[in-house]
Amino acid sequence: MRTITVQELADQFSLEVLAGFHHMQRKIGKSRAYRPGLEFVGYFDFFPQEHVQVLGKKEITYLHKLDLDERKQRIGNIVKYHPPCFIVTANQEGLKYLTKYCEQEEIPLLRTGATTTEFLGRLDAYLTKTLAPQIAIHGVCLNVSGIGILLRGKSGVGKSETAHTLIRRGHRLVADDIVVLKKLSPQTLLGTHDEKTKELLALRSIGLINVSRLYGRKAFQEETRIVLDIELTKWQENALNNELELEPSFTEYMDVKIPHIEIQLQPGRDVAGLIEAAANSWYLRQQGYSAAEEFMKRLKMD
Repeated sequence: MRTITVQELADQFSLEVLAGFHHMQRKIGKSRAYRPGLEFVGYFDFFPQEHVQVLGKKEITYLHKLDLDERKQRIGNIVKYHPPCFIVTANQEGLKYLTKYCEQEEIPLLRTGATTTEFLGRLDAYLTKTLAPQIAIHGVCLNVSGIGILLRGKSGVGKSETAHTLIRRGHRLVADDIVVLKKLSPQTLLGTHDEKTKELLALRSIGLINVSRLYGRKAFQEETRIVLDIELTKWQENALNNELELEPSFTEYMDVKIPHIEIQLQPGRDVAGLIEAAANSWYLRQQGYSAAEEFMKRLKMD
């Protein structure tokens, strides 16, 4: 299971540390934050104690209104579960009592100026991506007309050269050689780079090029949702399918199914153009359109 430290979270969101300075290396392994509510009145049957705890104005206002003894009991009931950290939103003040209990239990207490709704949205998005299960595979990742494509094939088949042609046509590189795949949900696969190869494309006989420097910032993007898995293979006579509509094929990555297409290579074949066609065809299918169905309707009308 992937984890990050409270210190990494604090650095990412520029959080102010109010307590627990010496315990910032505590681990966070859950991808969603939690706002304790029922727990303050003693109901803990479903308390996600391993999650980051966010305290907004409702929670802090409630605590402020309690008398000293009751406040001690309510806070004590939660801190004894030792969640990774507490984060107070909207720069709320009057937190000496909360600071005291967090120090006693060695739990970091952090604060942000952002509103609760804004901060929770950003925090959950960050944790989901950062803590998502991931694998690294050999290939090229591109965004073609807004469609995330994973381009695979044996070494030397021409993946990077094809990617270069697509970039020159206005599409975007995400990763070359090493593609990091992150599983955000049972249906969502995110493709990104491994930082070391960011913006770099390796071309045989040329070497490394920086696509952002060569073709401008629009030639690169950090990540994309993968919706097509395209494999480049060597040409085989009589192996191409000419059916009106091929049976769907899929590749699985971490149990996420991605539509798979094989494109055979031959001198003079516009592989980049075929990839553009595949991306646009996929988009039209999502809108409910099928060229094969339209053709069959036309035949029936004759």
